[in-house]
Amino acid sequence: MKLEQVASAARRIFSARLVYGDPVERDGVVVIPAAAVYGGGGGGGGGDDAPAGREGAGFGVIARPAGAFVVRDGAVTWVPAVDVTRLGLAAAVTVVALAKILAKRAEP
Repeated sequence: MKLEQVASAARRIFSARLVYGDPVERDGVVVIPAAAVYGGGGGGGGGDDAPAGREGAGFGVIARPAGAFVVRDGAVTWVPAVDVTRLGLAAAVTVVALAKILAKRAEP
């Protein structure tokens, strides 16, 4: 992929549309979903003495739900997304750490 093509694709992808989804309206309430988006990229090519066409580039994007803005009766509120998997993992790590601490205390 040519550097110009990668730059053009990155401009299309890294936009507010990636962060904010399409608003959904139901019963007079508007919900605007939002995501946390992280990305990066890079590219390069040969110097002046490199054969023609020796260039390349790439980028990646990671997105996860962050929450939603809820518009009701002219008031806007933020409702955060809850990642149950992360909460479960944090609870499991905490339980294992406490078990190890208590086991060390019980040793004579």
